[in-house]
Amino acid sequence: MLVESVGRGLDGKTRVRILAVVSGAEGLFFIAYGVLVLIGVLRFGITGPVEVANAPGVTLEIIIFLIFGAALLLVAMGWWRGSKWARSPFVLAQLLGLVVSVPLMGSTGGTERLIGWSVTVIAVVCVALSFTRPVTVHLYRDASEL
Repeated sequence: MLVESVGRGLDGKTRVRILAVVSGAEGLFFIAYGVLVLIGVLRFGITGPVEVANAPGVTLEIIIFLIFGAALLLVAMGWWRGSKWARSPFVLAQLLGLVVSVPLMGSTGGTERLIGWSVTVIAVVCVALSFTRPVTVHLYRDASEL
Protein backbone atom coordinates (compact mmCIF):
# COMPACT_ATOMS: atom_id res chain seq x y z
CA MET A 1 0.00 0.00 0.00
CA LEU A 2 1.31 3.46 -0.90
CA VAL A 3 0.62 5.05 2.50
CA GLU A 4 2.50 2.30 4.32
CA SER A 5 5.53 2.76 2.06
CA VAL A 6 5.97 6.33 3.32
CA GLY A 7 8.69 6.24 5.96
CA ARG A 8 9.43 2.55 5.41
CA GLY A 9 11.92 1.27 7.97
CA LEU A 10 11.18 4.00 10.52
CA ASP A 11 9.49 3.20 13.82
CA GLY A 12 6.45 5.09 15.07
CA LYS A 13 8.38 7.34 17.45
CA THR A 14 10.76 8.45 14.69
CA ARG A 15 7.87 9.14 12.32
CA VAL A 16 6.08 11.19 14.97
CA ARG A 17 9.26 13.17 15.64
CA ILE A 18 9.57 13.91 11.90
CA LEU A 19 5.99 15.21 11.91
CA ALA A 20 6.81 17.34 14.96
CA VAL A 21 9.80 18.89 13.19
CA VAL A 22 7.74 19.64 10.06
CA SER A 23 4.95 21.18 12.14
CA GLY A 24 7.45 23.25 14.11
CA ALA A 25 9.14 24.49 10.95
CA GLU A 26 5.78 25.46 9.46
CA GLY A 27 4.86 27.26 12.68
CA LEU A 28 8.11 29.21 12.71
CA PHE A 29 7.58 30.11 9.06
CA PHE A 30 4.14 31.60 9.73
CA ILE A 31 5.36 33.53 12.75
CA ALA A 32 8.32 34.87 10.78
CA TYR A 33 6.05 35.84 7.91
CA GLY A 34 3.69 37.69 10.27
CA VAL A 35 6.63 39.56 11.79
CA LEU A 36 7.99 40.41 8.33
CA VAL A 37 4.60 41.81 7.28
CA LEU A 38 4.58 43.92 10.46
CA ILE A 39 8.11 45.18 9.77
CA GLY A 40 7.16 45.98 6.18
CA VAL A 41 4.15 47.99 7.32
CA LEU A 42 6.21 49.88 9.90
CA ARG A 43 8.97 50.65 7.38
CA PHE A 44 7.01 51.35 4.20
CA GLY A 45 3.42 51.81 5.30
CA ILE A 46 0.45 49.92 3.96
CA THR A 47 0.77 49.30 0.22
CA GLY A 48 -1.33 47.52 -2.36
CA PRO A 49 -4.87 47.73 -3.72
CA VAL A 50 -7.14 49.95 -1.65
CA GLU A 51 -9.71 47.14 -1.26
CA VAL A 52 -7.32 45.04 0.82
CA ALA A 53 -4.59 47.44 1.88
CA ASN A 54 -6.09 49.06 4.94
CA ALA A 55 -5.20 49.09 8.62
CA PRO A 56 -7.86 46.60 9.80
CA GLY A 57 -7.07 44.18 6.96
CA VAL A 58 -3.32 44.22 7.51
CA THR A 59 -3.74 43.97 11.27
CA LEU A 60 -5.98 40.95 10.84
CA GLU A 61 -3.49 39.39 8.41
CA ILE A 62 -0.66 39.76 10.93
CA ILE A 63 -2.78 38.37 13.78
CA ILE A 64 -3.91 35.37 11.71
CA PHE A 65 -0.36 34.46 10.69
CA LEU A 66 0.91 34.78 14.27
CA ILE A 67 -1.95 32.70 15.72
CA PHE A 68 -1.65 30.07 13.00
CA GLY A 69 2.11 29.86 13.59
CA ALA A 70 1.70 29.57 17.35
CA ALA A 71 -0.95 26.87 16.88
CA LEU A 72 1.40 24.87 14.65
CA LEU A 73 4.10 25.15 17.32
CA LEU A 74 1.63 23.72 19.85
CA VAL A 75 0.84 20.93 17.40
CA ALA A 76 4.57 20.26 17.07
CA MET A 77 4.82 19.92 20.85
CA GLY A 78 1.83 17.57 20.77
CA TRP A 79 3.48 15.41 18.12
CA TRP A 80 6.77 15.39 20.05
CA ARG A 81 4.98 14.19 23.18
CA GLY A 82 3.05 11.58 21.19
CA SER A 83 -0.35 13.17 21.83
CA LYS A 84 -3.28 11.78 19.84
CA TRP A 85 -4.89 15.19 19.38
CA ALA A 86 -1.97 16.53 17.29
CA ARG A 87 -2.94 14.62 14.15
CA SER A 88 -6.23 16.40 13.36
CA PRO A 89 -5.01 20.01 13.44
CA PHE A 90 -1.83 18.96 11.62
CA VAL A 91 -3.79 17.36 8.78
CA LEU A 92 -6.06 20.41 8.61
CA ALA A 93 -3.02 22.69 8.31
CA GLN A 94 -1.63 20.52 5.49
CA LEU A 95 -4.95 20.65 3.66
CA LEU A 96 -4.99 24.44 3.97
CA GLY A 97 -1.46 24.44 2.57
CA LEU A 98 -2.67 22.41 -0.40
CA VAL A 99 -5.39 24.99 -1.09
CA VAL A 100 -2.60 27.49 -1.76
CA SER A 101 0.12 25.22 -3.18
CA VAL A 102 -1.83 23.33 -5.83
CA PRO A 103 -2.77 26.49 -7.79
CA LEU A 104 0.85 27.69 -7.42
CA MET A 105 2.04 24.53 -9.18
CA GLY A 106 0.51 25.86 -12.40
CA SER A 107 2.02 29.31 -12.02
CA THR A 108 4.03 30.84 -14.84
CA GLY A 109 6.80 32.03 -12.51
CA GLY A 110 9.55 29.53 -11.74
CA THR A 111 9.89 30.44 -8.07
CA GLU A 112 6.14 30.27 -7.48
CA ARG A 113 5.94 26.91 -9.24
CA LEU A 114 8.84 25.55 -7.16
CA ILE A 115 7.20 26.70 -3.94
CA GLY A 116 3.90 25.18 -5.04
CA TRP A 117 5.46 21.80 -5.80
CA SER A 118 7.54 21.83 -2.61
CA VAL A 119 4.62 22.61 -0.32
CA THR A 120 2.41 20.08 -2.12
CA VAL A 121 4.93 17.25 -1.82
CA ILE A 122 5.63 18.02 1.85
CA ALA A 123 1.91 18.23 2.68
CA VAL A 124 0.98 15.00 0.87
CA VAL A 125 3.90 13.01 2.28
CA CYS A 126 3.27 14.27 5.82
CA VAL A 127 -0.46 13.53 5.69
CA ALA A 128 0.31 10.03 4.43
CA LEU A 129 2.99 9.59 7.10
CA SER A 130 0.61 10.71 9.84
CA PHE A 131 -1.81 7.91 8.95
CA THR A 132 0.70 5.06 8.76
CA ARG A 133 0.18 2.19 11.17
CA PRO A 134 3.40 2.78 13.16
CA VAL A 135 2.29 6.37 13.89
CA THR A 136 -1.17 5.22 14.94
CA VAL A 137 0.30 2.49 17.16
CA HIS A 138 2.66 5.03 18.74
CA LEU A 139 -0.17 7.49 19.38
CA TYR A 140 -2.49 4.78 20.76
CA ARG A 141 0.04 2.87 22.82
CA ASP A 142 -2.75 0.83 24.43
CA ALA A 143 -3.51 -1.73 21.69
CA SER A 144 -7.11 -2.07 22.92
CA GLU A 145 -7.81 1.45 21.59
CA LEU A 146 -6.98 0.46 17.97
